[in-house]
Amino acid sequence: MTKPDVPLTTQQIFDRYEEVRTRLPQVTTQPDTTNIQSLLDIADQVDAFVFDAFGVLNVGETLIPGADVRLDQLRARGCAIRILTNAASYDRSGAIAKFKRLGLRVEDDEIITSRQATLEAMGPGHWGVIAADVDQLRDLPGTVSRLTGDAADYDKVDQFLFLSAADWTASQQDLLDAAMRRNPRPLLIANADLAAPRGDGFSIEPGYFGHLIADTFPEHVRFFGKPYPEVYDLIEASLPTARKNRIAMCGDTLHTDILGAAARGWRTVLVTQDGLFAGYETQPFARRAGLCADWSVCRI
Repeated sequence: MTKPDVPLTTQQIFDRYEEVRTRLPQVTTQPDTTNIQSLLDIADQVDAFVFDAFGVLNVGETLIPGADVRLDQLRARGCAIRILTNAASYDRSGAIAKFKRLGLRVEDDEIITSRQATLEAMGPGHWGVIAADVDQLRDLPGTVSRLTGDAADYDKVDQFLFLSAADWTASQQDLLDAAMRRNPRPLLIANADLAAPRGDGFSIEPGYFGHLIADTFPEHVRFFGKPYPEVYDLIEASLPTARKNRIAMCGDTLHTDILGAAARGWRTVLVTQDGLFAGYETQPFARRAGLCADWSVCRI
């Protein structure tokens, strides 16, 4: 599977997640999903709601109608609020600014990103970084070089860090693949998502490219963000008194949001109207994957 020439579809994204399933945490979920009208229906069963961003709170740069009000209502009922996003294109200050720009009333320490978890795992050495052109890379430790179209740059670094696919091209992916074949090295993928919902379809995310490399070099590629454990460590550290079975993850993607939270012992809510499964019946996908959320809701 190479970088597609046409936009990915929901079915293609789902199928690719199934293809790489052995690289995801292993979990068995409960067999049935209960439909609810809104998160207010289950607020008495949950002490902390953890929200995915794309497809749940926003689509692209647009707030999903009512998401801001619902967070306020849940907070008023005594529920803790966290946002857990796999978006790694921004440093922490940029991520915080984005959510506040959307109009969400959240505190800085209520936002956790996969980039945070990745930075904590970075060791010393010379890092070749794949990032958005606008990313100043100020939060990265050690020596970093931005990778673009010069093949020689790929051979000068000790390891690779993939933050954003916003400006990544098929030819650059070929350079990365060739460099790994010449000299296999660690590759950290800071966003495990294959794709993300935008207003005009799906963007291709770092996880898509990371799994292409992992098809050949699985022992050298490490993924961060949902469904991998490091981000859940960060969330739970921020909620020291919350019991796992009273934390609910609200997300639009079975193989990241639902799988990762269920593996952690959290409750799960599949949000269906605006994300990966927009326009589809979700139950056939859930049954095929064996990944059933505790609850399902159109919008939060």
